[in-house]
Amino acid sequence: RKGAYIRVHAKSKKKAKDKLRKLTSRSQGRKLDTVLNNIKVFMRGWLGYYGIAEMDTLMKQWNEWLRRRIRMYIWKHWKMENLKKLGMPEWQAYRNGNTRKGYWAIAGSGILHTTITNERLARRGYYDISEAYKSVH
Repeated sequence: RKGAYIRVHAKSKKKAKDKLRKLTSRSQGRKLDTVLNNIKVFMRGWLGYYGIAEMDTLMKQWNEWLRRRIRMYIWKHWKMENLKKLGMPEWQAYRNGNTRKGYWAIAGSGILHTTITNERLARRGYYDISEAYKSVH
């Protein structure tokens, strides 16, 4: 690609990702709706300021990472009962709910990808930062 184009400084990206990490911290004890709304408010402002920059790949990566963080947040707050409510067989919900794996490992596993789908997150109010970036850029 030839010519000049605008990029976001590495420090700014790090600060934003740290802020998202703080907003999705498992120890907050806040409702998921509050967490999703705080993410939306922060990312709207951030994309409003940096939306002119070329960062399509970065926004896709952050989107995947943020979905996993949210799945991890959900997993921390509920386990077996809600897996059964989402259609997982009882034996499988028991096995998956009592796993030794950490929250981050479970958030990236098929256990939560099949129950907490991207569509379910979107219905709940997940702010798709990749799509928001495309509309701003």
